Order: sequence, then C-alpha cells, then structure tokens
Amino acid sequence: MINEIKKSAEQKMQKTLEAFKNDLAKVRTGRAHTGILDHVMVDYYGSDVPVNQVANVTLIDARTIGVQPWEKPMLAKIEKAIRDSDLGLNPASMGEIIRVPMPMLTEERRKDLIKVVRGEAEGARVAVRNIRRDSNTEFKNLLKDKAITEDDERRGQDEIQKLTDKYTAEIDKMLATKEADLLAV
Repeated sequence: MINEIKKSAEQKMQKTLEAFKNDLAKVRTGRAHTGILDHVMVDYYGSDVPVNQVANVTLIDARTIGVQPWEKPMLAKIEKAIRDSDLGLNPASMGEIIRVPMPMLTEERRKDLIKVVRGEAEGARVAVRNIRRDSNTEFKNLLKDKAITEDDERRGQDEIQKLTDKYTAEIDKMLATKEADLLAV
C-alpha cells in the first residue's frame, strides 16, 4: 500500500518534471532550435495544425531556422502564422523555404525571460509539493483507518520527502541551466 502511494507520487512528480521541461523549451534563447515553432499553429484546409505537421523544420545555422512547406500554397500561410505568433520572429520567404532568423536578445529581455523561467520553476516546485501533501494525506487517512501503523506512516512520509527533495533539486538544476543559457551572449 505504501509502495503504491510512493509509486503514484513518483509518476506524478515525473510528469511535473516533463511539463516543466516542455515549458522551458518554449522560452526562447538567443540560439535557434526547431522546437520553438512547435506551438505555432497554421490554418491547413480549415483546421489549425502545428507547423511541423505541414512543413520540414530544420536548422540552417545557429541563429536561423528553415521551414520548408510540403505544399507550395502553404508558404504564405506558414510565414503569416510565424509572424503573428507571440515569439517576435520575422520570417523571410526565399523561394521554397522560409528563413526564420533569431534576433539577439537584449539585456532587458533576457532579464524578463529569466523572471518567466523562475516563475515556471516555482510553479513546478509547488506542483511537486502538492503531490507530497496529497501523498501524506493518503498516509494519514490510512493510519486513521488503521490500515497502516504509525511507523509505516512515518516511513512513507520520509520516502515521499526524499522524492520531493530529489525532484525539487532536479527542477533547480534545470532552472540553473536555462538561466545560464539565457545569460550567454
């Protein structure tokens, strides 16, 4: 029973970590990476689909993303979708490929992005702590129902605390890496 609660908590914490990793990937650094366009939606015959489902998204160089639509008529739509997105990018069409240069980040913008990233990290930490709280509540309920002993409850809470510490440290490590990435010129 204790192991089930622990396993459930660990799975939830792992999902929280994955969600945080995805959130970090959306924050733009000075370098280009193809994942930045993953959430840009394009109108494709009446339905909105991600850019990577209607075009090849590749890196041309460290600061330029290349988008090559599979269908020629999609070129203008993809270009418009990238321009209208909240990423602040200015794509340029060159024949059959769209070049998306990544502008340099200003110092002020870097600091703003660091604040955003820290907020995301705090949100992830809170989620992990909430999972800990829920697990500890389950232990207390089991103790109240006399399904486990006080020693088992204490042991379970200690194990959950170790998991919480582990995942919080992982979040902090990812945050430090992203901050260093943002501050690198």
